[in-house]
Amino acid sequence: MVGLKRTDLAPTATVKFFGAGTAACIADLVTFPLDTAKVRLQIQGEALAAEGVVTVKYRGVYGTITTMVRTEGARSLYNGLVAGLQRQMSFASVRIGLYDSMKQFYTRGSENASIVARLMAGCTTGAMAVAFAQPTDVVKVRFQAQARLTDGGKRYNGTMDAYRTIAREEGVRGLWKGCLPNITRNAIVNCAELVTYDIIKELILKHDLMTDNLPCHFTAAFGAGFCTTIVASPVDVVKTRFMNSTPGQYSSAINCAYTMLTKEGPTAFYKGFMPSFLRLGSWNIVMFVSYEQIKRGMMRAQQSWESPI
Repeated sequence: MVGLKRTDLAPTATVKFFGAGTAACIADLVTFPLDTAKVRLQIQGEALAAEGVVTVKYRGVYGTITTMVRTEGARSLYNGLVAGLQRQMSFASVRIGLYDSMKQFYTRGSENASIVARLMAGCTTGAMAVAFAQPTDVVKVRFQAQARLTDGGKRYNGTMDAYRTIAREEGVRGLWKGCLPNITRNAIVNCAELVTYDIIKELILKHDLMTDNLPCHFTAAFGAGFCTTIVASPVDVVKTRFMNSTPGQYSSAINCAYTMLTKEGPTAFYKGFMPSFLRLGSWNIVMFVSYEQIKRGMMRAQQSWESPI
């Protein structure tokens, strides 16, 4: 990223890789209830259509969270957290941690990266990350979507049980369900998130509006979260519905999108928009602020280790 102080060493690729994964895990811990509420709202229309029920169970972010706490307990807000953290360590490390390296690859080492080079870097690392983390994403979504059954049981008893059950009942391909919409979503998210953050931060520093510190990182991250939510919501809803679907429910991600459009209308693609924005906005703020601080802290620790007083 831009705007390093002259006294700071540039973070190495290893520092960025592990720093991104750690920062993403911190952000997930803080914002996971919002993500769970988003998933429940996104699949609500699908569940109602399947059951032939007219009553809406969840209303808004606050209503969804309070309903879940009342009917399933507070722990339900963190369903799928283990898989979520596994996902972030393998996923964010690649898509965020390798972004600068990929940007340099496309610009052949030049400091002045064009918009096209940044977009290509974002698309590449986003697609690469899905190749590593898709099974963890499927399990995370399944856990977040599951409510207690009428007999008090659950669809999956634990993270490893979920991996085993999906592989046994749906085959190994079941763990890679929704891979295509997820690649599409993450290419879009990565481009919107990282490129927007990169550009906003660069402009703030270029025009001396702020220094390269927390207020600058906060502002750039908030802008990135808002832009990402607007662009990525339709793909995110399709991805969530398709990943959570039973075998044979949809023939493809495109079929899933078409079914949503015909049965629920175009507004279905923006279901859960507010929790998506609250989650992505807050997630971006926590992640980017943590990421910047972790990078600096790790490099200063390395400097102190290599050059003791």
